[in-house]
Amino acid sequence: MQDHQIGIPACFSSGEKLTDDPTAITRSGQSVFVSVYRTKIANLCRLITVTWCKNMLLHGLSLSVEGPDGDSHYSCKLELKPWYFWKKHGSKRIFLENKPVDVFWDLKAAKFNGETEPSSDYYVAMVCDDEVVLILGDLKKEAYRKTGCRPALIDPILISRKEHIFGKKKFLTRVKFHEKGSFHEISIDCKSKSGSADPEMEIRIDGHLVIHVKHLQWKFRGNESVHFNKARIDVYWDVHDWIFSPGLRHALFIFKPTLLSNSSSSFSLSSSSSPLGLSSSSSGSTPLSSGSGEGLSAYGSTDFCLFLYAWKVE
Repeated sequence: MQDHQIGIPACFSSGEKLTDDPTAITRSGQSVFVSVYRTKIANLCRLITVTWCKNMLLHGLSLSVEGPDGDSHYSCKLELKPWYFWKKHGSKRIFLENKPVDVFWDLKAAKFNGETEPSSDYYVAMVCDDEVVLILGDLKKEAYRKTGCRPALIDPILISRKEHIFGKKKFLTRVKFHEKGSFHEISIDCKSKSGSADPEMEIRIDGHLVIHVKHLQWKFRGNESVHFNKARIDVYWDVHDWIFSPGLRHALFIFKPTLLSNSSSSFSLSSSSSPLGLSSSSSGSTPLSSGSGEGLSAYGSTDFCLFLYAWKVE
């Protein structure tokens, strides 16, 4: 399987180093959500990586800013430990080439609803040169009031999101394809019909069946494109290790929205060649209703990709 390496902070100890080994997350059983933004900070266009992780003991949050050479990183890490009083609001300072960058947060009333990333009632803000260069959460007014700084002239662009989730047969996630867009639910269901050992897979977006792969042991790699309004989502999958490798293994799913200049208003599916070398497969599906794609065509970003690592627990 093709791996997309990501740095994952260990939730247990802030002193542990980042790792590029995806299997390392299984040691602590933690779910990990990584969002990467591109914006201008300290006079350079840089990548900011925001990582939320969760295990049985705590929640963790790490922010990392790319250095000028694109290799070195400057990090700020927070931990939410439930068994003692923790300062769930405050600030920390890091330095980028001797330039101060402040991170402000307020997670006192954050609602996680059992998820790794909070859904509401919080903010995390990064400030440089008296500008809020990145702001997360729904309490934006409180964040600007607390920092006393103005919004940056350039809005950060969400370019990728990488998630690790666990399940037996069904995997669920909620994602924004654009930072200013609405959440969409993606579900992946791998199952076998009664009396058959032949697995099949269904992928749904906002409850609508968009991809149905039969004979999964022969079509363990493939791709489909969902067209709607002026946008489409290219979906790639590789579930080889689910089927042929014993033990705890992950499948990889990639969701890439693309804005189209000309397309019909109806929803349809078509096969497309894969830029990642995945083989194309044709499978049946149910067309989406026009309402389910509301707001997707307005995203307009061709940069964003969702990388979903689905760990199958037997």
